[in-house]
Amino acid sequence: MTTVSSPIAGRAIGLAAVPDPVFSGAMVGPGTAVDPVREPSEAVAPVDGVVVSLHPHAFVVVDAEGHGVLTHLGIDTVQLNGEGFELLVNKGDTVRRGQTVIRWNPAAVEAAGKSPISPVIALEATADVLGDVREDGDVKAGDQLFSWR
Repeated sequence: MTTVSSPIAGRAIGLAAVPDPVFSGAMVGPGTAVDPVREPSEAVAPVDGVVVSLHPHAFVVVDAEGHGVLTHLGIDTVQLNGEGFELLVNKGDTVRRGQTVIRWNPAAVEAAGKSPISPVIALEATADVLGDVREDGDVKAGDQLFSWR
């Protein structure tokens, strides 16, 4: 079983509350989301593994069991062209849970007219393999968001 930790601090919310139909409809996969604190922050690896996809606004880490976890920092943030995001690792790097991957500022994302709500998705999974999914309450980076069986 894989434990997926929150990559950011904020308030856990269900995917249905994400203001994007692709994520709210779980078309990318099941998971949950975090409405982040509105201050400069670090996004950390939610699992131990290898960074297989890396963009200023999103990254995927695949763990030893082959589970890919997508962290998407904000909604439509690709349109910011990397402005306000700082990459601290490279694609192909091995990372540890809790290791900083990206620095960003959710308040600046919001000021640019984008939602800072950040989905955390179990790629290529079905909802029935996830357990203990957090959909409410405050979370710190590193707190469990869900388990993957």
